[in-house]
Amino acid sequence: MPTLLHIDSSPLDSSISRELTATFVEAWKAANPSGTVVRRNLSEKPAPPIDQAWIYAAYTPEEQQTSEQKQLLALSEELIDEIKAADEIVIGVAMHNFGVPAVLKLWIDQIARRGKTFVYDANGAKGLLTVKKATVLISTGGNYSQAPMAAMNFVEPYLVSVLGFLGITDVRALTASGASQVMMGTVTREAFIEPLTAQVKTLVA
Repeated sequence: MPTLLHIDSSPLDSSISRELTATFVEAWKAANPSGTVVRRNLSEKPAPPIDQAWIYAAYTPEEQQTSEQKQLLALSEELIDEIKAADEIVIGVAMHNFGVPAVLKLWIDQIARRGKTFVYDANGAKGLLTVKKATVLISTGGNYSQAPMAAMNFVEPYLVSVLGFLGITDVRALTASGASQVMMGTVTREAFIEPLTAQVKTLVA
């Protein structure tokens, strides 16, 4: 029975990226009627930023960790178990100041742990989150598909890189460019979303 991990990171209830992930999930459920969807809205309960105590705990061998250190890592362990249990991941991302939302970066910091989701061996870094695929659905206010604005898009390159580092190399991305048109009223939400909906459905395996 396949499991889909559904991650949303936009703080807006009216988020374009949330609507796109909802479309993806609906299509995925239709294609996988016996599958399980696990949703995590990162804006509802953001992970805390990692600090010195967290780092020391993460690099302490498990058998030597104190109860306080285990508590510090409890959320990280939960999130790592969640992603390891998933066969597929869909992530909704709104561009914030040319990068990913802070809550998504905090989530990544919690799951990117040496010995848990990646290791270093004689050949260098090796991701441990293998045999998975990810779909990243991005919304941007402006259009960053062409120069010179393309150089300011740090969302897709970053996510493809970090997911690949962790072992998830089958990553597909779709960007809803120019979402500010909807906010300004120059394009209706329905007209903006309709062609994207069709594209999202084609991304479902």
